Amino acid sequence: MGFPFWGNTQVRQIVDITAIHRVYRPLLIHARSVRRKSCVIERNPAPHGGRGALPSEGGSPSDLLFLAGGGVITRKNNLVVVVVFFVVDVVVLCGIKRVPTVVSNYQKDETEETARRSSGCGKNCLRSCCIPGAKLPLYAFRKLNNIESEKVVLGIENKDPPVAFLDSLILGEWEDRMQRGLFRYDVTACETKVIPGEYGFIAQLNEGRHLKKRPTEFRVDKVLQPFDGNKFNFTKVGQEEVLFQFEASEDGEVQFYPSAPIDVENSPSVVAINVSPIEYGHVLLIPRILECLPQRIDRESFLLALYMTAEAGNPYFRLGYNSLGAFATINHLHFQAYYLAVPFPIEKAPTKKITTLYDEVTISELLSYPVRGLVFEGGNTLQALSDTVSDACICLQENNIPYNVLISDCGKRIFLVPQCYAEKQALGEVSPELLDTQVNPAVWEISGHMVLKRRKDYDEASDENAWRLLAEVSLSDERFREVNALIFEVIASGKDGIEHAAKSLPKEPDTKAESTEEESAITKTSHRAMVGGTQECVVLQ
Repeated sequence: MGFPFWGNTQVRQIVDITAIHRVYRPLLIHARSVRRKSCVIERNPAPHGGRGALPSEGGSPSDLLFLAGGGVITRKNNLVVVVVFFVVDVVVLCGIKRVPTVVSNYQKDETEETARRSSGCGKNCLRSCCIPGAKLPLYAFRKLNNIESEKVVLGIENKDPPVAFLDSLILGEWEDRMQRGLFRYDVTACETKVIPGEYGFIAQLNEGRHLKKRPTEFRVDKVLQPFDGNKFNFTKVGQEEVLFQFEASEDGEVQFYPSAPIDVENSPSVVAINVSPIEYGHVLLIPRILECLPQRIDRESFLLALYMTAEAGNPYFRLGYNSLGAFATINHLHFQAYYLAVPFPIEKAPTKKITTLYDEVTISELLSYPVRGLVFEGGNTLQALSDTVSDACICLQENNIPYNVLISDCGKRIFLVPQCYAEKQALGEVSPELLDTQVNPAVWEISGHMVLKRRKDYDEASDENAWRLLAEVSLSDERFREVNALIFEVIASGKDGIEHAAKSLPKEPDTKAESTEEESAITKTSHRAMVGGTQECVVLQ
């Protein structure tokens, strides 16, 4: 796989970048993060996302090099250069030469850029005042149409994966923004631990995050709400927060362009930093950003999200989605993603198969987990899997049922979890003890990564406490069956030849045998997932 700015440079992958390697006989090479200012230290990466080792064990961002599958090594003019995610040191005998990463976003002519910015609103945003003439890096992914090629992308074939360039790009650009102070706080300073116990919940102490985040600016009793340009949206962020554009390649090959014009007529999808990160490398995928889409799933956008996780090809890279009413805080379509190098508890939960659709998409139910949910996997094509899940999401949002989605295993497993925590909050059904934790369970918390706001809760974190919180998120068994019936009815009616899908549901309720009155009752019951009300139901994160 070639990249336009490397020319004919020969590239080969580093298998384990955390050890010292003998590359060519006269050279010893060791890659380390620029954030590590002490001498070269060998370290075995510990099972923690973003920083390798846990903070309490001296973890640092340098260990993230291991998580993204290594870097690349090039040879030019008899000089070996290691290209990794941030800034690397090349140890040549006893001399050290510092080499900047080749994916820097700011190699533009300063005079030209200054002149362009002065003609806008001065904030260098993504609106019409500042976007004319603007350029951003462009990552063009390979949009596949056949099963065989998709298996390569999803890592099914037993071949060495290509250089993990997307990982390198995300992490290198993210670290650049961190060095420039664009985040509201330093997430690498947050304490994190795996809670001892059967489930392995992960706890992070992030004191004050809820005070530094933007407050929710919309009602939480409606999953679908129109976009409001007067409220915060991602066109108002500075262009420096955008890492790159993410679009399908026109020629079917992966390409990266360090500086590409923004096509205003065909609104680009972009990857930007989350300025209130939960973990190292926390980014946002914003589909067709200039179209100003509200926070609602559609088939095209969901497929884009699957392509991103598949393209990254890293099992530690997960992507999540929160609907309105399920603790999304911005009504502008976006997904979130970050790295965590331990399994999420939800990924380890046992499942029970419900059915396999005609296109080989398997739908299962979570078992022995505090939140009830569905698991989608398999499929003849990536689009088959994507369409099935997006249809289920559309069903939920059109029936005013809040939900969260986790995309894991490089896009091969998708967890769909309807929830009712905001409803219980509005009805006063959540205990004061849980409310005092100020934890609003969105996709990451539901998946088992608990972001805690108080030292007391972090010190006392346990399997039992995590389970108790998440149990309040879950629909009751009866209500979950009703929601499943809605989902399977939509899936069955939208695809020919899969009538058996709805029949594979548990006996109560059997949607094929429901009368009109009973179907209306199901819809009415499902609509109770959100409580009709006023702005007083707003919950601040």
